[in-house]
Amino acid sequence: MPNKTTIPASFVVILLSTLIAFAANQGSVFISNVPLFGFVVLLIFVIQWLVFIPSFINRTEHFFDLTGSLTFMSASLFTLMAIPEIYLRDIVITLLVVVWATRLGSFLFFRVRKDGGDGRFDIMKTKFWWFLMTWNIQGMWVFLSLAAGLAAMTSQNKIEADIFLVLGTLIWILGFSIEVIADNQKSKFRSNPENKDKFITTGIWSWSRHPNYFGEILLWIGITVIALPVLQGWQFITLISPIFIIILLTQISGVRLLELRGKKKWGDNEEYKNYIKNTSVLIPLPPKK
Repeated sequence: MPNKTTIPASFVVILLSTLIAFAANQGSVFISNVPLFGFVVLLIFVIQWLVFIPSFINRTEHFFDLTGSLTFMSASLFTLMAIPEIYLRDIVITLLVVVWATRLGSFLFFRVRKDGGDGRFDIMKTKFWWFLMTWNIQGMWVFLSLAAGLAAMTSQNKIEADIFLVLGTLIWILGFSIEVIADNQKSKFRSNPENKDKFITTGIWSWSRHPNYFGEILLWIGITVIALPVLQGWQFITLISPIFIIILLTQISGVRLLELRGKKKWGDNEEYKNYIKNTSVLIPLPPKK
């Protein structure tokens, strides 16, 4: 990808994040005359840039996924410590984000270490602007995913525990459980040498071709439900969180890329054709046959 594309892309990412952060600042608590919401957004991107520098110098992507997860955790914990008054909703949002980020970050980090690297970065990590663009995109991913929860934690409007907190937590638990089960089943499948170059069709993967992504979408919807009652004014723009996750995982990366890769690798395989034909793309449903 040439610099004439990556530089404007990074600019768009930063500009879009800035505009959303500026809007969501309305209704945010202030710390030393600075809106806490906007400050945390800046912190999210600064973390990416700080880790990008040694990563580019050493031409390594090993800490990319781990940095993303640690940023989720750092932003949530910092916000919890910085807000003037802590409510149960704030504690629950932080806890759910930290649990998810810890599990996913360690899972991805050890997978990359085991595989020896991530093929997506082979050329990218040698190109300054291209590699930087990926870190900027990761910053936007963390921000937009966390936006609703972050807006709720920093909101001047505080409400005691309610049905939204309970319902959102239950939705999160369901989504998290699906994601963990799917990842564990696929890891166990891949660890068997007999399954080399094969695709998984067992367990929850017999009901969905991408159950892990469905679980992730569901858990972020859960956090958004928890956040909803305390949002006000321009803070409602952060409801883009689950919409962004859905678009990202189904149309940009995730499902779209894996479907293309699968068709390229097994497109002539009759068993794969039947699996595609009879199995739901995302939402776990009983197979057609």
